[in-house]
Amino acid sequence: MLEEKIVVGCCGDFPLNGLLTIPEGGSAPYPAVVFVHGSGSSDMDSKVFSIRPFKDFAEGLAKLGVASIRYDKRSFAHARKMMKTTITAKEEAIEDAVLAANMLKNDPRIDPNKVFISGLSLGGMLAPRIDAEGGDYAGLILMAAPARRMEVVMKEQVEDPFLKKPGGLLGWMIKRQTKKLFSKLENLYDMSDEEAKAISIMGGATAFYFKDMGKKQVSEYLQAITKPILVIHGDGDFQVSTEKDFGEFKRILQNHPDATFKLYPGLNHVFMPVVCGDIKSPKEEYSKPQHVEGCVIADIAEWINSK
Repeated sequence: MLEEKIVVGCCGDFPLNGLLTIPEGGSAPYPAVVFVHGSGSSDMDSKVFSIRPFKDFAEGLAKLGVASIRYDKRSFAHARKMMKTTITAKEEAIEDAVLAANMLKNDPRIDPNKVFISGLSLGGMLAPRIDAEGGDYAGLILMAAPARRMEVVMKEQVEDPFLKKPGGLLGWMIKRQTKKLFSKLENLYDMSDEEAKAISIMGGATAFYFKDMGKKQVSEYLQAITKPILVIHGDGDFQVSTEKDFGEFKRILQNHPDATFKLYPGLNHVFMPVVCGDIKSPKEEYSKPQHVEGCVIADIAEWINSK
């Protein structure tokens, strides 16, 4: 396995440090993957506490003949600069994933007809849009991806564990803050763009971030795609619903000519063994040093190499 330092968007306003991982042995040109992050600010390894899922995926796939690019997320590398702009999915993820795809397609060691996108969580939800808006991938890998609008999933993540159980002062405070937050998103799709941009939500995001992301849902993008799609999910995922999201992808893609679905028992949102399985304890879930299960990496490599 060879790792080369790269810069995604080196000539633009938001250069991102990254790594190109190339298999050793076998014969070039190799198939390749662009990894796209989930929500929040993440480095190229998608590090959360003690785990580094993108590093695991990249190194594991390289051993099985698949190259990859992973890079720091723009909100991680350029947080202050991004705070000065109206952020949408385009700035957060789409532009950089397209640039990374083009880098791979122009590398003589990579088969330009076998460049895939592998998006985790939010990155998986955005993968069909990234493909449509310039990525033009050979196929899509949706890893623990929401099938529903982001604000719906986010509201569910907050309401299910926090609003139904705690009482006393803590419960009252959580309910009050949650009600205030989601009241800002009421009638979201009836707002003008300017109205939505004027409503601050959290972390520098405005209501327009959610409006832009949700105005065309993932199902609409997928209905226009006939290229291969792999949808994978861990049944111990407490961030994205097996029933409501993985199940919804199966419904959306039931007539797709080349869709594959894999559900992994006992694995969490990043395809590692479940630690506590509780959305109220993400630090506990992701502080135990462990790695992406080898069977998941092997399944992805087998799927890619079959295309």
